[in-house]
Amino acid sequence: MSASANNAELDRTACAVADAAHAAQTSATAGDIVCAANIAENPYKRDFPLLANHPDLVFLDSAATAQRPAAVLDAQRRFYEEMNANALRGLYRLSVEATEAIEIARQRVAKFIGAPDAHDIVLTRNASESLNIVAKAFAPTVLKPGDEVCITIMEHHSNLIPWQQACRAAGAKLVYLYPTKTGELTDAEIAEKIGPRTKIVACTQVSNVLGCRVPVEKLAAAVHARGGYLVVDAAQSVPHMPVDVRELGADFLAFSAHKALGPMGVGVLWGRLELLGAMPPFLTGGEMIDSVTEQDAVWAPVPEKFEAGTQDAAGIYATGAALDYLVNQVGYDTVQAREQALVHYAMSRMVELPYVEIIGSIYWDRHHGVISFNVRGVHPHDVASILDMQGVCIRAGHHCAQPLLTWLGVENLACCRASLAFYNDKHDVDAFIDGLESVYRTFN
Repeated sequence: MSASANNAELDRTACAVADAAHAAQTSATAGDIVCAANIAENPYKRDFPLLANHPDLVFLDSAATAQRPAAVLDAQRRFYEEMNANALRGLYRLSVEATEAIEIARQRVAKFIGAPDAHDIVLTRNASESLNIVAKAFAPTVLKPGDEVCITIMEHHSNLIPWQQACRAAGAKLVYLYPTKTGELTDAEIAEKIGPRTKIVACTQVSNVLGCRVPVEKLAAAVHARGGYLVVDAAQSVPHMPVDVRELGADFLAFSAHKALGPMGVGVLWGRLELLGAMPPFLTGGEMIDSVTEQDAVWAPVPEKFEAGTQDAAGIYATGAALDYLVNQVGYDTVQAREQALVHYAMSRMVELPYVEIIGSIYWDRHHGVISFNVRGVHPHDVASILDMQGVCIRAGHHCAQPLLTWLGVENLACCRASLAFYNDKHDVDAFIDGLESVYRTFN
């Protein structure tokens, strides 16, 4: 057996082992969770080469992109070293094994989000492309003039601009759900905005600015009662919590691998198989066809119909390794315990600084890894630049959520954002707070 064929067999074995580990993970003891919440200890940074090689670096921008564990980097390199070939295009051994590597990863993604069938999983370049497929290929099949698409004001531009265009093309109306200033969507707002004309509701599961969890299940029930469809942007939720498409009541769900410890350039679109089957392709070209004549073409079945051209096979293979690491080596119980403890500690320190204004809820348990804020009298770009001089990485700007910042009345349409992950620790938070104190001293 070749080395690459052996690796494929090992991957099948790893899937079985991962399933057993996942089952064990769901029964974590209270003692395990208490241990995980001990943010003074950090056994995880050593798994991330960039963090291990730069011990003074404080990385607090995981909402933009996560760091990559060695397991992911090794998987990507292993693909190129041992099975590099163009998947789907050859009958020789390497190409077959490259194809199999993609399908193994697709199966892991399906299990990761509770999809009933791996054929429901379309592999894209990122969450933005996934959401555009729904807005440009699915929406025209159901939207008519006078219909409504309902989104929240908290959406990332990737789940906002496509719906502006879809509504404009169909003659439909774009309706906004407005939460409280701390991010809660009330039952009254949902009942008022989702009505008989609503065909599609598109929402984030976790806001990338406010860090709050949106009541996706309530939105699903409301739109399904009207015969409509729910599209979920899970880019900010899958790094922090288990996500199950059936429990959410989603009809489509999208996320990016790079926010969930995987490589850049890989995205996921899950959709109900019957909906994907009825949609036209979004991109056309190689490998998304069954047959071609001079004047016509017949599309390949789902998911290949939506996967035109050469895919990032190595990145997809490494995405499977990322999800395995996240779920089975770390585990969501650990992720949630550590991140809740980190957010709690960070916010308890931030509220002690009278010149820091937290945007959104002042309650730590409403923030899933994300804390947005401003420093009084200091532009967010200056805050980020001074923190960078001290080795602290945060985000500053509009966070691709300009309508939300406009609605919140945030000055300069910009704010700072510290986003935490399980691989952060108490030292990182302390360095961040010390940096904020330095920022204020510099300008005062």
